[in-house]
Order: sequence, then C-alpha cells, then structure tokens
Amino acid sequence: MPELVEWDSFYVIVGSAAGALIGLQFVVITLIAQKPTSPALEGGAAFGTPTIVHLGTVLLLSALLRAPWPTITFVAALWGVIGFSGTIYAMIVIRRMRVQSVYQTQFEDWVFHALLPIAAYATLLPSAFGAPSVTRVALFGVGGAALLLLFVGIHNAWDSVVYHVFVKDRDRNERR
Repeated sequence: MPELVEWDSFYVIVGSAAGALIGLQFVVITLIAQKPTSPALEGGAAFGTPTIVHLGTVLLLSALLRAPWPTITFVAALWGVIGFSGTIYAMIVIRRMRVQSVYQTQFEDWVFHALLPIAAYATLLPSAFGAPSVTRVALFGVGGAALLLLFVGIHNAWDSVVYHVFVKDRDRNERR
C-alpha cells in the first residue's frame, strides 16, 4: 500500500527508539531495585508500568504499520483497538495515581502520566475511523500519537530514574 511506504523510515526510527528505551528501562530498574515494599509496588503500578506500556505501544504500532497490508482497513481497525484499550488503560493509571500513597503527585505528573497518554490513545480512535476515507491525514494522526507516546515514555523514564537516584537515595541516607 503506497501510503504506508511513505512512512517506512519514520516507523523504523520510532519503533527502534521505543524498543531500545524499553530495554534501558529494564536495566535501570534492575540497577536501582532494592527489596520493594508494598507502597513501592503501588507506586510502580502507577508510574513505572505505564511507561513500559506506552513504549510497548509505540513498538507495536511501528511493527503493525511496517507490515505489508493490502488495504488500510484492517490495520486501522487494529490501531483503533489499541487506541480504545490504551484510553481505558490510561483511566486505570489515573485511578492508581490517585490511590497510591508512596508519592505526592505534582501537576507535571498529571500532564505526563494522565493527560498526554489519553490524548495520544484518543487520537488513534478518530484516525482509525477516518483511515478509509482520509488515509493520509489518519496516518499523520497515528504518527503523532506514536511520537507523543515515545516522548511521554522518555520523560517518564527519566523522571523515574531521577526520583529513585536523587530523592529516594537522599531520603534513605538521611534516615541512616
């Protein structure tokens, strides 16, 4: 399908970046992990796991859009399901953020862990419905959503590392 061929390099770059960042996130978590307490697991479900889910979504979208589909309809349905599922998951993350007690959320946390992921996943839905009639525009919607999720993942991974290295270590050292 010629419309997808034009996006070939974009999804190779974005998908590779997402895959590499997923690997790095696993390495970082392994390096900074102590025996987690129950509240730490609660915080991980609200802040750590969604980062991997968002980066995994970028990787999945990149793989789907690199496949040689005969028409846009089937792949559009798949990215619509991803958009719907991601929106539901983002709502679950919001609930987890509200009930966790290990960290006091700030405005920036709500933007990068709630608002922007919902915007990205929600963009996939109208793009899926519009794909058969306005394919070119729909593909820009998917590309924008993938790029937004990639940048959200980068921000959230960095934020998590900085928190664990500078804030938690400082708190641990002050208690000694």
